[in-house]
Amino acid sequence: MSTDLHGRTQRLELSDQTLRDFEAVVLDATPEGIVLSRSAFYPGGGGQPADHGVLLWQGVETRIVGVRKGDDLYLIPAEGDPIPPVGTVVEGAVADARRSALMRTHSGLHVLCGVVFRDYGCLVTGGNMDELSARMDFNLPEVPPGFKEAVEDACNAEIVADRRIDVKVLPRSEAFAIPDIIRTATNLVPETVQDVRIVDIVGLDTQADGGTHVASTKQIGRIKVAKIESKGRGFRRLRIQISD
Repeated sequence: MSTDLHGRTQRLELSDQTLRDFEAVVLDATPEGIVLSRSAFYPGGGGQPADHGVLLWQGVETRIVGVRKGDDLYLIPAEGDPIPPVGTVVEGAVADARRSALMRTHSGLHVLCGVVFRDYGCLVTGGNMDELSARMDFNLPEVPPGFKEAVEDACNAEIVADRRIDVKVLPRSEAFAIPDIIRTATNLVPETVQDVRIVDIVGLDTQADGGTHVASTKQIGRIKVAKIESKGRGFRRLRIQISD
């Protein structure tokens, strides 16, 4: 299956992460979920939450408050909002402030991952994000002196360097031939996935990833390492905040 399809829906956000508005046809619709022929709503995954937004049709607005993956991609309407009939042409609009903040945050986590792997050789054991705040867990047995300040300074140096962030899709065999392409302690790419989406912060971090990102590190803003927590023997959690 093409990497830009989920069920019957063409996923527009994978090829154009700046896209916020689109037109589509309703293929299926119930209060539990609306299936479109095309969608720019990111469905969530890899710690990045799903997009919110609206569908506009025949002078009516339906708020979208989430996305659910199944055999199809289901946009979740707000409770009580009207449901567009099958065959209706709708205009979709992704909430820009939320998506843009999540893109900055996700790219910021990749910078953090790249810096910690490069400078300390640590792999990621978990992570999650919200708008402009996130956490990432590493297999770091001990916290070296000055670690927090050194990581924060190194991350912000990479942001100032304005490194380009490229996205491409490679055959599985070619993708896994790239050294250190998996930065997590466990390979989370299922064996059934034959085309692997790669996010490359040029010169810093290259890894398999399905989320949305800004075009260059400078667009992230600034990273603050807010807190370091112990998550059991040999594991550390870094909490970060993103600011302008």
